[in-house]
Amino acid sequence: MFNMEINPFKNKIWLATPTMHGDEIKYIQKAYDTNWMSTVGENIDEVEKQIADFLGVKHTVGLTTGTAALHLCTKSAGVKSGVTVACSDMTFSATVNPVTYEGGKTIFVDTERDTWNMNPVALEKAFSIHPEIEVVIVAHLYGTPGKLEEIKRICDEHNAILIEDAAESFGATYKGKQTGTFGKYNAISFNGNKIITGSAGGVFISDSDEADKCVRKWSTQSRDSSPWYQHSEIGYNYRMSNVIAGVVRGQLPYLQEHIAQKKAIYERYKKGFEGLPISMNPYDDENSEPNFWLSCMIIDKEAMCPQNRDENTASYEPQHGKSCPTEILESLAKFNIEGRPIWKPMHMQPLYKQCEFVSAEDGADVSADIFERGLCLPSDNKMTIETQDKIIEIIRNCFE
Repeated sequence: MFNMEINPFKNKIWLATPTMHGDEIKYIQKAYDTNWMSTVGENIDEVEKQIADFLGVKHTVGLTTGTAALHLCTKSAGVKSGVTVACSDMTFSATVNPVTYEGGKTIFVDTERDTWNMNPVALEKAFSIHPEIEVVIVAHLYGTPGKLEEIKRICDEHNAILIEDAAESFGATYKGKQTGTFGKYNAISFNGNKIITGSAGGVFISDSDEADKCVRKWSTQSRDSSPWYQHSEIGYNYRMSNVIAGVVRGQLPYLQEHIAQKKAIYERYKKGFEGLPISMNPYDDENSEPNFWLSCMIIDKEAMCPQNRDENTASYEPQHGKSCPTEILESLAKFNIEGRPIWKPMHMQPLYKQCEFVSAEDGADVSADIFERGLCLPSDNKMTIETQDKIIEIIRNCFE
C-alpha cells in the first residue's frame, strides 16, 4: 500500500515510449559517416530486406509513416471516386483517412467482442447491403489480430481486395502467420510508441511485383524515367530517410524481447485485477498470439458509474463500488500517469458521421459500448513491477 494523498512518481509514467538499446545510434552514425542522409542508403535496403524475410513476403517499401503506407495501399487497391470501401470502425483515423484522400466511399463495420476487431458477421452483412464493396481495410486493434481467416474468406467470396492495417500489430501472428501478410496490400508503422520504433516510418508490404514498382515510383514524387524531372502522374514525398531506417534497423533484433515484455505487463494487469468487475482486452488464444502493444481494460456494465461525454468533455458521478473510464483516467492523471480512452469509433467521429455504419444485428453498436466502458493502460515496457503494482492499486481504489 502507498499513501494515496502523496504522489510517489517524480517522473511521468507514460502510456508507451520508445525503448532504445544502443545499436540504433551505430546505424545512424553510419548514415552520417557515409553521408547517406537522404532517402537512399544501406539502412533502408537492410530494413526492407530484413522485414521481408521476417514476414515471408516478396516486397517491402520503407516509407515516411504508417499512414503513407496505408495511403499507397488504398491507391494500389484502386480506391478512387466511386469505389466503396468497408473499414474497421474501432481504429485510429489514419486507417480511414487515405480512403478519403483518394475520394472513395467508406462504410464502417462494427466490432466483435472476441478480439475488439472487425466483426466478420457484420462484414458479410455489409456485402449483402452493398455488393459493390471492392476493398476491405481491417485494423488489428492494440496489437491483437482480427479473425483473419473468416475476413479473408468473405473478401475472396466477394472478389474484394483485403488491406491489413497492421500498424499496431507488427510481430503478432494468426494461426502461426504474421499479421500484415494476409491482405493483398498491407502496412506497418514505426511511430514513436509502437512495439519497435524509428521515431517515425512505416512499410508497405505486398507480394506483387507491379505494386512494388508503382509504390516505389509514387513515393518518390512519381518521377518518370527520363533525363530530366518529368511527371506523368501525381506522386508523393513518402520515402523513408536512411537516418530513420538506421533507428529501425537497430530496433529490429529486439522485437521479440519487446513482445515478451509487453505480454508480461498484460499478464500482471490481468492478475492484479482479479476480483474486480474488469476484463482485459481479449484475444483468440487458440488461433492468435498478439504482440500485446497496449494493455487495455473494460469495466462490466453493472459496475459502471454514470459517465457523461460530449464531443470535447467528459464527466462522471461517483458511486460506491462502481467506476468508469473517466474516473480512472482522472485518478491516474493525479499521480502523473498517462492512460487513454479506447479509440473513439469512426462512425462517431464528427468527420465521418455521415458514413454508413453496419452492425451484425440491427440496433447493435459494439464499438460504442467498448468505447464507453474501456480504456488503455500504461504499457511501457520499461515500467517496473513496483510502478505497475501502484497503478493497479490506484485503479482498485476507484471501485471502493
